[in-house]
Amino acid sequence: MEIQIRHLEATDSQDIFDIYRRPSVSENTSQKPYLSSDQVGRLFGHSDHFTLVAEASDKVVGHITLFMTTKVRDRHCAGLGIAIHPDVHGKGVGKALMQEAINQADNWLNLVRLELEVHADNHAAIALYERVGFQLEGTKRLSTFKAGKYIDMLLMSRIRPDYR
Repeated sequence: MEIQIRHLEATDSQDIFDIYRRPSVSENTSQKPYLSSDQVGRLFGHSDHFTLVAEASDKVVGHITLFMTTKVRDRHCAGLGIAIHPDVHGKGVGKALMQEAINQADNWLNLVRLELEVHADNHAAIALYERVGFQLEGTKRLSTFKAGKYIDMLLMSRIRPDYR
């Protein structure tokens, strides 16, 4: 499968909506299930976000967003969110998006710290984050509600290697 990474465009909203309407995707986000297409569109309408998409066969199959802050003292940091269509799990889409987001963060956006939260039971995502250089910082115990119970969230971060 050939993957093209590019910046998000307004015409991508239906493909992004299709990703988020999948239960296996929405259950691993902090969003409520069954978001409308308008709600999904609003998630990406912020000028302080930097979003890349992965396209395969003329269809967006994943996205990654760096959530930039306007706080003066924190401008070297960005949060990270990623979602991949279940049909392409395990095919390198997540890794390609992570690598390009890290490249942009390190070489163009002047970011030092990338951080994310991940459900403690999302082992595939945790393994991917570790492979691209993220490290565990801590556990937020029983901090989110999923499938009828409270579960832990893991805090992970990556510091740009040349910074230290």
